[in-house]
Amino acid sequence: MDILPLLDELQTIARNGLNFTANPYDRERFERLLVLVAKYYGQALDLPPVEVRQRLVGELGYITPKVGAEAAIFDDGGRILLVRRSDDGLWCLPCGWVDPNESPEDAAVREAREEAGLEIQTRQLVGVFTRKPNVGYGPHTAIAVVYLCDVVGGAPRPQSHEVLEVRHWRIEDVPGWHELHQRYAEAAHSAWKARQAGRAPA
Repeated sequence: MDILPLLDELQTIARNGLNFTANPYDRERFERLLVLVAKYYGQALDLPPVEVRQRLVGELGYITPKVGAEAAIFDDGGRILLVRRSDDGLWCLPCGWVDPNESPEDAAVREAREEAGLEIQTRQLVGVFTRKPNVGYGPHTAIAVVYLCDVVGGAPRPQSHEVLEVRHWRIEDVPGWHELHQRYAEAAHSAWKARQAGRAPA
């Protein structure tokens, strides 16, 4: 059984409760819940419970999913541009977390520049995808906002220690996908094909 989805929900309840309750008895209950969550997160992730607790209580305000942005970039032949990550050696769209005071579109543009050396413009929202917590993908819920993008400058090459390679792939030929990026790529390819068909002469 993967307990990370349960722990993610429990830590959200505990942290939101501690942020908003004024009742001392409720605070004791939420504190106890946070201690239990830290203990079992520690066992699941092989981290000291004290360190887990410090990470959990370090965020202020209402707890929401993390938001990331992904740039789907295709060449004229319909091959998608992917980067090979240095952390797991797998392939993904140029992507990253949305920074404070930054829109998802801005994050997609920034990540394409920082990871793949490309200047891009977002052209179309492909979709918003939910990645729920599990052992393979991480301990927290994440939202991925995927954009169909056009290249307006630069040349594809690794720009970051996070990236080993940058290249175009036919989706069916990719040897290994990071997390849910095959799903994002397939959805983006459908949007790209529809856009190409709309451009075709009558």
